[in-house]
Amino acid sequence: MFRLLLMMIVLFAYSLTGCSRSGEAPTEHDEADDHDHAHEGEAAHTDEVVLTAQAIEHYGLKTEAVRLWQLLPTFMAPARIGFNTEAIAHVGSPLSGRVVELKVRLGDNVLAGDPLVVVESPELGTAQSDFLIKRTAVDTAAPAVDLARATWDRARNLFESTQGLTLTEVQQREAEYKAASAALKSAEVEAVAAENRLHLLGMSQEQVETLARSGEVNPRSTLAAPIAGEVVLREVTLGELVHPEREALIVLADMTSLWALAEVPEARIQEVRLGATAWINAGELDPHRHEGQVSYIAPAIDPKTRTATVRVVVECNDRSLKPGNFVQIELVGSMPADGEPQPVLAVPESAIQTVEGDTAVFVPVDGEPNTFAKRKVTIGQPVGGLVPIMTGLVEGEHFVSAGSFILKAELGKSAAEHSH
Repeated sequence: MFRLLLMMIVLFAYSLTGCSRSGEAPTEHDEADDHDHAHEGEAAHTDEVVLTAQAIEHYGLKTEAVRLWQLLPTFMAPARIGFNTEAIAHVGSPLSGRVVELKVRLGDNVLAGDPLVVVESPELGTAQSDFLIKRTAVDTAAPAVDLARATWDRARNLFESTQGLTLTEVQQREAEYKAASAALKSAEVEAVAAENRLHLLGMSQEQVETLARSGEVNPRSTLAAPIAGEVVLREVTLGELVHPEREALIVLADMTSLWALAEVPEARIQEVRLGATAWINAGELDPHRHEGQVSYIAPAIDPKTRTATVRVVVECNDRSLKPGNFVQIELVGSMPADGEPQPVLAVPESAIQTVEGDTAVFVPVDGEPNTFAKRKVTIGQPVGGLVPIMTGLVEGEHFVSAGSFILKAELGKSAAEHSH
């Protein structure tokens, strides 16, 4: 019995030893080895960013292939932003009256045809009444013409068939018909003149036709927006008397189309060409670079400043540029004396980011959807919004041309998390 108990104790102790060996903790060497492998995996993806499809769409990420560009020489000139006077409208009142409604406020955006101001005008009411009277005269004169024509026809037939009337009586009926026709013609002319006066007072053809049908005088005139734009000036108040002599009650301007007026030195004005591309840089006022085209070059040099005005039309849909802003314009100059420059690889300035001191672009990772990797590049001097690429990219390779700022931000967040 004692022997059996001893054997059981030995077997139990052996089993404990075996379990301990089979489940022993990893050695110091194993831990280090696993740690190294983990860091190798992290390092392989340290410079990569993964975004969702929704984020890519939200931030406007775009990719395109690297290609060769012929970078023409450019130069800078100071400029100021102004209204595009070809996209501005002064709205005045074509009649005298009192303002009874104001439909817009300063800064409002309107569409063409939207109501701006309602004016109540006794002058308009009088003109409408006159038009209705003249129309009634036309309606009255028309039957008289028909009756006179029928009377003349009967008299003529009777004279020709039975000699029942004298020639003098027939001629009298003819004269009555011609007089009635002349009266109708005069009434029609006066009605047209009355209608034209209503048009001059601001009534549309549809409004005139409605007045003719209803016969109801409405002395209120609504001034409508002739163009789409923003209310940049409102020189009228409720209850104010207005008249046609006032230049404008409201000024509308299309703020998405502006002019940049550059003062180009006399020595460089010959380099500027109509239709040439230009880039507007407002500095800290607006981080975007806006592209425009030269639409006008002044024919004379200012004798005081020795500069000539160059007008650039610039589209600014985000309305970040404001009339009165002082900006710098980069204008494309003339070709160099040794001929056209050689094409070079270049990418838009928006594609270039500085990441941890490195100049870099982001490129899509093959085989990994929505994944982008940082690629270090060396660059040349920017020209016209394009940056020459010396090393780091090859022709035809895809890169992120727009929205790369969010990739830089995500990469910075990822690096901060790893540092902790």
